[in-house]
Amino acid sequence: MTDTSTASAGSVPLAPRAWPLLGHALPLLRYPLAFIMSLSGYREMVRVRLGPSSAVMICDPDLTRQVFLNDRTFDKGGPIYDRIREVIGDGLSTCAYPLHRRQRRLCQPSFHPTRLAGYGAVFARAATNKAGSWRDGDVLDVTQEMMTLTTRATMETMFSGALPAETMQRCLADTAVIVSAFFRRMMTPALLRRLPTRQKRRYDDARTRLAATIAEIIAERRADPTDHADLLSTLVAAVDEESEDGRRQLNDAELADEALTFFLGGMETTAITLAWALHLLATNPDVQHRLKAETDRVLTGGKLDPAHLPSLGLASRVVTETLRLYPPAWMMTRVVREDAELGGVRFKGGSTIVLSPYLLHRRADLYDEPDRFDPDRWLDAQPDRRATYIPFGAGARKCIGDQFALTEAILALTAIVDRWELTPVGDQPFQPKVETSLSSRGLRLRLTERRSSGAGDAERSAAAALSASVQPPTQPGAAACPVKHGK
Repeated sequence: MTDTSTASAGSVPLAPRAWPLLGHALPLLRYPLAFIMSLSGYREMVRVRLGPSSAVMICDPDLTRQVFLNDRTFDKGGPIYDRIREVIGDGLSTCAYPLHRRQRRLCQPSFHPTRLAGYGAVFARAATNKAGSWRDGDVLDVTQEMMTLTTRATMETMFSGALPAETMQRCLADTAVIVSAFFRRMMTPALLRRLPTRQKRRYDDARTRLAATIAEIIAERRADPTDHADLLSTLVAAVDEESEDGRRQLNDAELADEALTFFLGGMETTAITLAWALHLLATNPDVQHRLKAETDRVLTGGKLDPAHLPSLGLASRVVTETLRLYPPAWMMTRVVREDAELGGVRFKGGSTIVLSPYLLHRRADLYDEPDRFDPDRWLDAQPDRRATYIPFGAGARKCIGDQFALTEAILALTAIVDRWELTPVGDQPFQPKVETSLSSRGLRLRLTERRSSGAGDAERSAAAALSASVQPPTQPGAAACPVKHGK
């Protein structure tokens, strides 16, 4: 029963600088990270407005934990997930509570720990090939290069690398259009989203083509019952033994939603995390040199292998710290399914709640020198993955692919640092580009080869050709100024 002594959500203080009609949409579009951090002074919660609608931002880690753990009441929904559902439907990362448990059971076999060794071998091979395709003195568009790397790895783990290059390229081009539009569409009032602008036509066309491509891939796989030992084969074969309604397997529409979920999540967010990690290493050369020493000690001149993971402690801490500073899912939303109380405040069913890993990860009362890159803060401390460290969310809705992403990032980082020293280009600080994720788009770094790898020109050319066979297109512009993919 709701405590009648509690206050209503309308009594929660409203954040300053709300514009008539638009609310806080302008500061969220123009300087979203600064706006979010300006709310850190509200220790528990604060209201923000998007157009005529209000949402409550949760600023307290304990209240954040309560929201995550009670996913029946605080369900996936709100502006972020409404926009993502336009593309991936009711996939695992966006579906509502009544669908989630069944879909989690059906998807879980694809991410079982026994499968990670096979995925890890793909990640190590793709990263080694990518690192071998560069030349001494190259200036890299880091995010583009990491997108190429994670795309190849994602394609191979999902589809056994069997897709024609033309199909891959089409998927990537459409994905770039869609991802760049998410954040602006999220902040745009519904009436304006319906206007037939050129950007909307490009977005709608890309959604339609990507859905058709995935449907075509699934139809071909259904016609070929061979187990390809990839993620899609596992999804096709998955059986829910606890099904109460007879729907023991994923149908074609559900398969398409899950395939799109894992394709977008596996490609973009890991690439962004890697790009930020390389940027942080380039601007902290002492950590980079220590990481190089770790790769020398662990690899001893041999080939990178998933079996090395337990010995890559510093690489793991670098990834952990990168996700603290630049969580790809910088903001998450939830919808209150029925009247509920949180932190002494009554919320009506249908209310929207906002959570921000970026805000929590940089609170000075939770982290010493929170803006400083310090992988060693994790030497004697474990992240509190339920409240104060939440790059993958928490509770039953925590990202199912978190270990998949961490394995890929650690192996890729090791392969790159083993061969290359990275330095910044220019002396201007690089700023995030805030989209649905905390994008590193436009980041450039210079490469210096650390040692002779023994690869001749022919081997280097072969690696370059392999890496370049799928090149993600340059993403169109997005709002400049954070994350899944809280999935």
